[in-house]
Amino acid sequence: MSRIGKLPIELPSGVEVKVSPTNLVTVKGKLGELTQQLNDGISVEISDGKVELSRATEEKMHKAQHGLYRSLIANMVKGVSEGYKIEQELVGVGYRAANTGQMLELTLGYSHNISLELPIEVKVVTLTERGKNPTITITSHDKQLLGQVAAKIRSLRPPEPYKGKGIKFVGEQLRRKAGKSAGK
Repeated sequence: MSRIGKLPIELPSGVEVKVSPTNLVTVKGKLGELTQQLNDGISVEISDGKVELSRATEEKMHKAQHGLYRSLIANMVKGVSEGYKIEQELVGVGYRAANTGQMLELTLGYSHNISLELPIEVKVVTLTERGKNPTITITSHDKQLLGQVAAKIRSLRPPEPYKGKGIKFVGEQLRRKAGKSAGK
């Protein structure tokens, strides 16, 4: 049995899970609604405020998908009830971030400003305090989409290993390198 797959998922109050005959799982909560299509070898049972997944056979593919789908559904349940948040920090002289609605305007040391239009499901807040690095906080109920947007923002100027300039996640430890003079 999969250690992750056999764990039941507790449903918080206000969260509703439905499974269609075509194995489409729909999770609805106060923050939104998410869906996930499951493969045929995985079945879902909902009882007493818990969701449990089981697999049809002991094939390698079904074993792998058992834990995967359990984690995806657990992430969906947490997302529609609590939501997810990612904070990023802009390290560098003159680096700035501003937002108007779903448009994120970044100044990252290039000859031009970069404008990103974020999906409707993602909310963005930028904060610029004197003496501190500007921060971008993105929140959403969809963990996969949030990670994808955060990765896209970071890819615009990844942190470099010498001075650490670039866009990094808050609390991230960067591997730093010594400069040219360290070789002598």
